[in-house]
Amino acid sequence: MTEFAAILDAPGVEEVCELRSRVGFMAYHGGNLELMTDVIAARAAEQSGASYYGVVQPVPMREHLPSIKVRPEESPRLSSFIDHIDLVVTVHGFGRRGLFTSLLLGGGNRAFAQHVGTALRRTLPAYDIVTDLDVIPKPLRGLHPQNPVNLPRLGGVQIELPPRVRGSSPLWWDWEGPGLTPHTLALIDGLVDAVQNWECVAEN
Repeated sequence: MTEFAAILDAPGVEEVCELRSRVGFMAYHGGNLELMTDVIAARAAEQSGASYYGVVQPVPMREHLPSIKVRPEESPRLSSFIDHIDLVVTVHGFGRRGLFTSLLLGGGNRAFAQHVGTALRRTLPAYDIVTDLDVIPKPLRGLHPQNPVNLPRLGGVQIELPPRVRGSSPLWWDWEGPGLTPHTLALIDGLVDAVQNWECVAEN
């Protein structure tokens, strides 16, 4: 059994595929691995009418598989998702010293990355929205041709989110809700706006 197939087959792992529009959101490091990435991607997809694919790992599982090993040929649901969409936003989590307020926008579709970056700057003015590939650390650029972000017909943008904007930082230790933190809601609003406006731009 391959590594990705083994993760999908592990007890408690949930694989979700919801096909809607030709734009998709993806979070295959979700659940207990990269906290809140699946929630953010699923909410943004639902609110924008986009498609969604996610892999949710239960507690205490934390199996990190490199993106280039997340392969559609090992999952009928992922294969159907990639075949259905034209453009994708993949949502990841990261944490690096000096980048705790930075959102890194990689992926092969640089025009779409710039567009998403513009939308996020409006909703998250206190964060540094990085779209310059030269500034993004090489392992986080998402440019490998086998990375799922680059498999749809038009490719997509890979977004690396620090803990603070995901609501999983000590900054939010006293947050009692209800619902998601204000920064996370603002992030989702920006993603929804970016997808909806991109579809309008693409039609013109």
